[in-house]
Amino acid sequence: MKLGLFGTTAALALAAGVAQAEYSLTILHTNDFHDRYEPISKYDSTCSTEDNEAGECFGGIARLVTSVQDARARAGDNVLLVDGGDQFQGTLFYTYYKGKMTAEFMNQLGYDAMTVGNHEFDDGPEVLRAFIDAVEFPVLMSNADVSGEEMLADAIRKSTVIERGGERIGLIGLTPEDTHELASPGPNVTFSDPVEAVQAEVDRLTEEGVNKIVVLSHSGFETDKRVAEATTGVDVIVGGHSNTLLSNEQEGAVDVYPVMVGDTAIVQAYAYGKFLGELNVTFDDEGNITEAAGEPILIDGQVVEDQAAIDRVAELAKPLDEIRNRVVANSTASIEGNRDVCRAQECEMGNLVADAMLDRVKDQGIVAAIANSGGLRASIDEGEVTMGEVLTVLPFQNTLSTFEVTGADIKDALENGVSQMEEGAGRFPQVAGMTFAVDPAAEPGNRISDVTIDGAPLDMEATYGLVSNNYVRNGGDGYAMFVDAAKAYDFGPDLADVTAEYMAAQGDYKPYTDGRITVK
Repeated sequence: MKLGLFGTTAALALAAGVAQAEYSLTILHTNDFHDRYEPISKYDSTCSTEDNEAGECFGGIARLVTSVQDARARAGDNVLLVDGGDQFQGTLFYTYYKGKMTAEFMNQLGYDAMTVGNHEFDDGPEVLRAFIDAVEFPVLMSNADVSGEEMLADAIRKSTVIERGGERIGLIGLTPEDTHELASPGPNVTFSDPVEAVQAEVDRLTEEGVNKIVVLSHSGFETDKRVAEATTGVDVIVGGHSNTLLSNEQEGAVDVYPVMVGDTAIVQAYAYGKFLGELNVTFDDEGNITEAAGEPILIDGQVVEDQAAIDRVAELAKPLDEIRNRVVANSTASIEGNRDVCRAQECEMGNLVADAMLDRVKDQGIVAAIANSGGLRASIDEGEVTMGEVLTVLPFQNTLSTFEVTGADIKDALENGVSQMEEGAGRFPQVAGMTFAVDPAAEPGNRISDVTIDGAPLDMEATYGLVSNNYVRNGGDGYAMFVDAAKAYDFGPDLADVTAEYMAAQGDYKPYTDGRITVK
């Protein structure tokens, strides 16, 4: 029997008349780390050494090491450290090391378990298997059938049981049901409904006498709430995939920490190592939660970096120069990316990047692209193009974001983009799949006209699929109209990789402008 706990407070006290709770557990958790071993800026992208030394950066593995050590010291013996998936992908560290660097640091941190995220499948079953073989903890996934995939059939468990303080805790993994659309699991792995998969494992664990059950779910906040609502016996869901910040203190949090759905406490700690989740749960003798309280710990510049981790990251970063020097394409002419040009009008670099973005996702119902010119940091010379040059143009580790908005939202976005063009602001929009005219002499908010999407006039009431980068989609450069966009997915491939691969596919790339932006 569960207590039927509801509410929006962080702590849920023991109801009157229920027996005294006897077991307390601290769950430390991360999710969607995406290989951010070096510190990040407030926009989740590269942070300069100067800013880091000034205490203006967040995260980085050296701070996470310290944060985990401090949290364990506070919590005592009954502690779990778990991960909600998507450790892979997002920086050159993954490009070079795949899962090897991830395994090394996760082992060092002493994780107890993780679930498989969709990005763990980005390079197919082989890379995932190598990672599983290298880590010292179980990798879980309940809603997938891997029996037909030789690489994974004996490697991934649906669940596991860990003992802490004389009590057995069941851990169940969950991954996106549409992983086959998001990554490259191959034809031999199939995915199934999360509710049915979780309930099956809960029932099996319960039969074995396990009455404390934690789901590690890389399925998104909305799916986590559905799983909590539709299953019985789940005590805690540690989430991921939607990069949701749940907090009682942090500005911009989506909801409280934890969110209670029935008897189930749901937590998630944003992404990129910016927070370490810390949930304290108390159970009674029957395994019912009697109290659930906590808060994600902000890993900011006040957290002291572990020196050994700093040194190891610096050592592992040395071979990345090989990637930076790798020739990825050839350009028949220089590609204009000067900020004075790209922040005032259509430019060759803007067309290249926007075209690359749209080309990558056009088969997903996406019809247009918007790129902020502030994300374009350099031009590229004629001739051979190295990955280092592409990374100089696109240094921020931004990822592709796809989403749906109305025509009115697109008009608002373009007005925002041109609202400060006289100041050379980075919000100026470079586009693909659309055209527009701008009158710089008009008042901000009334400068845009003649917008077309896919060759047709913009319909203010219609819904359109757009692609941008995660910075813009999350409101950067004033694009607040995208923050609540429908069907938003911010965790696509790195924009620099997308651009390099697009150029390579063109053969000799020919820079161009075609009049998609008209300045009156």
